[in-house]
Amino acid sequence: MSNRVFNFNPGPAALPLEVLQNAQNELLNYQDSGMSVMEVSHRSREFEEIINQAEKLLLELCGLSDDYQVLFLQGGASFQFAMIPFNFLPRDKTADFVITGSFAEKAWKEASRIGQTHIAASSKDHNYSTIPTPEHIQPVTNPAYLHITTNNTIYGTQWNYIPDTGAVPLIADMSSDILSKPLDMEKFSLVYAGAQKNLGPSGVTVVIIKKELLEKAQEDLPAILSYKTHAETGSLYNTPPSFAVYMVKEVLEWVKNQGGLKAIGERNEAKSALLYKALDESGGFYRGHAVKEDRSIMNVTFRLPEENLEKAFLEEAVSRQMVGLKGHRSVGGIRASIYNAMPLEGCQALAELMTEFAQKNG
Repeated sequence: MSNRVFNFNPGPAALPLEVLQNAQNELLNYQDSGMSVMEVSHRSREFEEIINQAEKLLLELCGLSDDYQVLFLQGGASFQFAMIPFNFLPRDKTADFVITGSFAEKAWKEASRIGQTHIAASSKDHNYSTIPTPEHIQPVTNPAYLHITTNNTIYGTQWNYIPDTGAVPLIADMSSDILSKPLDMEKFSLVYAGAQKNLGPSGVTVVIIKKELLEKAQEDLPAILSYKTHAETGSLYNTPPSFAVYMVKEVLEWVKNQGGLKAIGERNEAKSALLYKALDESGGFYRGHAVKEDRSIMNVTFRLPEENLEKAFLEEAVSRQMVGLKGHRSVGGIRASIYNAMPLEGCQALAELMTEFAQKNG
């Protein structure tokens, strides 16, 4: 596959080559069914095995017991911004939010349309370059839940600790760093992630929910908005994005075969270290957005001295088979999204470009 590029796009993002090749092999005739995996009924034995195996693998990789259930939903993480407060924010309660980036802010704004909310901490005054420390998080008394966004793709920051919320449910948007490193997932009551960064293609959203929290969901909801509906029907209340679920299962098998989250985490640390080393040793030519202690291992963001140099950098990257490095339109600059499927070689190539470009233009 010599014509494949190093894909640094933030999502939809790179998928493991082995996963794509296996999907290609099974595309026309899935397990001798005479049908493509995209053609099998979501009520069939074949798809039942796919979705059950995906749930089993995800819980296993996360180190979670059957106290948790996995749901495969649609609408992206943005739909969860509303679905969570509909289910878990009663009229007499307030939900706490820690605002660390654009998507965290969107989650808070959406919940505010539905019920009472409170900003327990925010790094907006620092242009989202930091993650609030534990002492800066000031929750209300007895909140319905605390919501965080564990990784911030636009600004390149990532939580390096899990807030201690005691008996208060901790809910997290992990769209851009789920399965990127070992984590004590039992501290979370609900985790959700759009698949298109670390789990698979766009079209399916994964929700991992503690059954104890599920029992507390509001009852007076339209069926499609109720987590209980989707849990009771095994994510088959309506036709699921079956091919995307199949791809998630394939990616989860790949993660397991790589050695699980310990091996994945070590590789992600090594990949990001290459880029941050090139950044830090550039003599100030590159300016990272995130403070060092809160840097993301998934999204490396930085600026160059001038916009014309950023344009030239991006053009040089494309000439070297590296794509998707343009920063988000709201902040500009460069953003390297180095999710699980990005090979070490891609980060080595980018680090070499960074060093050479700084030496030539610094």
